[in-house]
Amino acid sequence: MKQLSQIYTVLLLITCLSGCTTISYYTQAIRGHLALTMAGEPVDRYIANKETPDELRNKLILSRQARRFATERLGLPTGDAFKDYVALEHSWVVVNLVAVPEFSLQPHQWCYPALGCQAYRGYFHLVDARREEQRFKAKGYDTFIGGVTAYSTLGWFDDPLHSGFTSLSDDRMVALMFHELAHRVVYIKEDTAFNESFATAVELEGLKLWLAHQGEPSVFEQALVRFELRNKTYALVESASADLKNLYRQQGVLSESSLRERKRLVFEELNAAYDELLADESQRTETGGHREKIKGPFGTPPVAFNNARIALFTQYNQYVPAFRQLHKQSDYDFLAFYHAVESLSRQPDERRWKVLQDLSQRFEEDF
Repeated sequence: MKQLSQIYTVLLLITCLSGCTTISYYTQAIRGHLALTMAGEPVDRYIANKETPDELRNKLILSRQARRFATERLGLPTGDAFKDYVALEHSWVVVNLVAVPEFSLQPHQWCYPALGCQAYRGYFHLVDARREEQRFKAKGYDTFIGGVTAYSTLGWFDDPLHSGFTSLSDDRMVALMFHELAHRVVYIKEDTAFNESFATAVELEGLKLWLAHQGEPSVFEQALVRFELRNKTYALVESASADLKNLYRQQGVLSESSLRERKRLVFEELNAAYDELLADESQRTETGGHREKIKGPFGTPPVAFNNARIALFTQYNQYVPAFRQLHKQSDYDFLAFYHAVESLSRQPDERRWKVLQDLSQRFEEDF
């Protein structure tokens, strides 16, 4: 009955839309999500089935434990999320398209009923994403399409567990579950960086507590190595972004050919520095630094940074230190932390951004 109610809700949303392109997009999105949810079978049934491979059964048992931990120890609103399991044909559940003008770092915004505007658009079929990408490329935009392991419907639907989760290592699967559940806590319609950075912070702090509970704190050190690499990458991206912003301000002063050449040089330097960073990390650690390389989607060569890739990377990492600092200031109490985040989310944009910047600075000083 609940599933029928959800279907009715999304069909009602469709009737409120206009324009062939918009209807086409929502139709594929709704069909894709409903196909995903209706293909699910209870996790408990898979666990009890003697034909379920041991490796999958162990993953599903772990997911059940992590789900309970998320509720009891992290205070996350699990609802009926991750109670069903779906085997996918590939490692991604949707693909996201990001599009940014040639001489800008501000991504195109797609707006949705109830969700507001986001700096990316998700597709269940790669061909649909490629078609939309070509529209932007024809206008000179930088674009990026990446496979997404999981997404959240913010509690509107009972998001299933799927093989995109279970194909990950144990700690990454659990961390991803925490990340997606965090989106149910707070969501700002017009601030992708806030939403994703908050979820990433919950993912990291939740994983730390989970691994301590599991008696595997050393595994968290490996997660921190990955996080350190992400921080170093963000430092490179931030430096390049500053150069690009200064360059793009000269539109109308410099010719397009000059802008284009100077842009090429900035990205050439950024991509070379990133490759060097990965090589250094690979030699310094045993975590396989090159596996952190930005992979091209669906078997294509690794993707170099461009305006779109910078925009996407920034959204997921910009405020993570700020939220980790806020968690610390909440005495590592998750419910108090969520309350502080919800209060912050109600602040005007400029005030919210200023607080996050101050928290980030404090995090750097403390750590």
